[in-house]
Amino acid sequence: MPGTPQRSPRKAKGAGPERREEILAAALRLFGEYGLYGVSTRQIAQAVGVSQPTLYAYFGSKDEIAAELHARAFRELETRLRLGVSDIDTPQALATGLRIYIDFGLENPDAYRVAFMIEGPHGRVAVAGPPDDSDVSASGHTAFGILRKTIADLHARGLGAGDDPERLAQSVWAGMHGLVSLLIARPGFPWADREALVDGHVRMLADMAMRRD
Repeated sequence: MPGTPQRSPRKAKGAGPERREEILAAALRLFGEYGLYGVSTRQIAQAVGVSQPTLYAYFGSKDEIAAELHARAFRELETRLRLGVSDIDTPQALATGLRIYIDFGLENPDAYRVAFMIEGPHGRVAVAGPPDDSDVSASGHTAFGILRKTIADLHARGLGAGDDPERLAQSVWAGMHGLVSLLIARPGFPWADREALVDGHVRMLADMAMRRD
């Protein structure tokens, strides 16, 4: 259980149009440090310097806060992917997309934890697609769709490995997530040089996705 968060000075009633953002920022920091289930709305309110009733005026529950943070993380990832991957059906675009994903996670570890590493109802909303997609939010589904389309387009051009681009996309996603989550969760492990490790991992995953004649 977390200790009592550092209390911010109590804000005057009605002050601070940025208060919603302050609540989200405090929650993200606390969730990243203690996990979703180790933090209460009272502790979030204390960290912001507001009362619980004030917090509830902005968010109805802790899960609602987590849902907003979850969606924001995926929207940021989606934006980076769309800006960084212009020619989406080339082998180089795939490697670029993988690097964008990994860099996003390592640069935003708290957001990545909320989006990918914390179980809870915030990430489970109905989206169009197979039934199992109910375990991925709409924003997460869209971000994953960029990777899925890249691999499907490569497969359609005869450049993708295997006979099932959907399965391949999921395997590549799992490979990216594995590295990012381990680097975040186990920073004290004697990792190789991080830049070399990430570059080698990206090349390995991109090579795995390509057809070998």
